[in-house]
This record gives sequence, C-alpha cells and structure tokens, in this order.
Amino acid sequence: MKRVCVTGAGGFIGHHLVTLLKEKGYWVRGVDLVYPEYTGVDADEFELLDLRRWDAALQATRGVDEVYALAADMGGMGFISTHHAQILHNNSLINLHTLDAARVNGVQRYLYSSSACIYPEYLQTETDVVPLKESDAYPAQPQDAYGWEKLFTELLCSYYAAEYPIETRTVRFHNIYGPFGTYDGGREKAPAAICRKIALAEDGASIEIWGDGEQTRSFCYIDDCVEGIYRIMQSDYAKPLNLGTDEMVSINELAHLVGDVAGKRHVDMKHIPGPQGVRGRNSDNSLLREVLGWEPPTCLRDGLGPTYRWIEKQVTSA
Repeated sequence: MKRVCVTGAGGFIGHHLVTLLKEKGYWVRGVDLVYPEYTGVDADEFELLDLRRWDAALQATRGVDEVYALAADMGGMGFISTHHAQILHNNSLINLHTLDAARVNGVQRYLYSSSACIYPEYLQTETDVVPLKESDAYPAQPQDAYGWEKLFTELLCSYYAAEYPIETRTVRFHNIYGPFGTYDGGREKAPAAICRKIALAEDGASIEIWGDGEQTRSFCYIDDCVEGIYRIMQSDYAKPLNLGTDEMVSINELAHLVGDVAGKRHVDMKHIPGPQGVRGRNSDNSLLREVLGWEPPTCLRDGLGPTYRWIEKQVTSA
C-alpha cells in the first residue's frame, strides 16, 4: 500500500482529495492547522501541524512515498487582495519547509498546488480574454502577492527536481468550487458567495455584486479537480499544467445560473464597489488534453446544482 501525505487536508480541496485517495486504496496522512470544517476525517491519521515551522514539516512528510502539497493561507478576492504581506510570508514558509522536508525524508514524488493567479495581469485586461496557456506565465506580472509566491514555488520545485532525487508535479488551479467549502466569513470565492447570497434572498429581492459583474472567469467542479490532481501526479509530465474548464462566464452570468438552479429567477443584482481581480481569465486546456487525454467534464450548471443545495442547507439551518 502506497503511503501519501496531503497537506492542507482540513481545507476544501484537501479533504476531497483525501477521500479520493482513500477510495483508490492509499494510506493517507492528513496535515493541517485545523480539521475539516464540514465533514469527518477520512485520513488514516490526521496531524495538526503548523508547516511554517521546519520541525512540523519534517514530521508531516516522514515515512511517506508521495506528498500532495495543498496547504496555503488563501481565500477569495476579498482576502487575497488585502493580505499581501501575510500571504507572502506564510505561504513562502509553508512551501520552503515542506518541499525541503520531503527531500530530507526521501519522498519520491511531490505535487505542488499552484494557481491561475500566477498569470500576468497584462494578459487579463479584457473580459473577452484569450485563454491562458501554461507558456504565458512569463514575462511574469502576477496581480497579487498570492500569485508571486505561487510562481516562486513553481520554480523552486523545478530546481529541486533537477538537483535532488525527488520528482515534482505542478498543477495550476482555475477557480475550484463545490460542496463542503467555505461559503462565508470573507475567504469564500465567487460561486460560494453568490450561492449564499441567493439562498438568503427572497425571489424578487437583490444581491450585491462587486464591480459591474462583467469580469469573466472559468470554474472547475471539485470532483473534477481532485481527479485531475491524481492524474497529474501519476503522469510523467513534470512542468506546470492548467486544471480548469474553458467554459468562461461573467460574474453576472454566474449569478443568473445560480438563480436558475435555485428556482429564483427574479433576483436582481446591485453592483457595488469591491475587489474584482483581473478583468478576464480563462483556461487553455490544450496541453492538459495532450498530456492526460482528459479534461474536466462537468459543466458549470451541473456543478452548481449540488453546490447550491449544500450551501442553501447550511444557511437555512443556521
């Protein structure tokens, strides 16, 4: 039985990934500062460790064959646009320590969770954006400290793989959403925030949208995300790969889709000032299809169904 460690296992993507790996027959150690908030623990063992500390990273990565490095201090635009110093400090320490501890402990393969936030702001100034290819990362100009740190750690992984006996894989997430994730408190992302607002709104009422709502994104359902992570880890491809869909929508269109799923077709949008991120972002999946012979199959409407129903249940029961 292969032994693996998932860092960030108390978080949204991490606890879904633990469940998938257990279903595939792995022995799994989960590591995080907290336990999963909305589900039980599926990992064989779960350790509460602060990976900003070198000794904690050594403990986390001991005795395992592979590490899925998902731990990060992160959130939606409301958080990452206002906590640059905290994010750059915490995530740099987490990733420097975890990768080097994996090397010291003889880990064979290491997957790093990067982000579409690494892509240059100058390629994302229009709503009708050209889908972003992996090669578009340079010349570099991420919008936020979150993206700069992700790009730095991508480089760190490539240098470690070149100089030490450890293989690395890098996945660039494009806006992952689904049930059992943060939906309030300031760290939630757009799909969860809109699902919460519409769940709380009466039909005919209005919800607040940051900016004019015309900023565009593509969104990837959580089940597709963890399946993609697993496939990338098993592949022989060592360079970064996008993991997302190429189904681009505006935030206004996203709100209309959620309204349809909720059966509330007369919810109006009130546009207010707020952080919006880049003007447009979409994933080019050409390389993902070439490398894996696969891409995320779930369309946005189908993924929003279970996402909305779960969030509605949370807010109405609360």
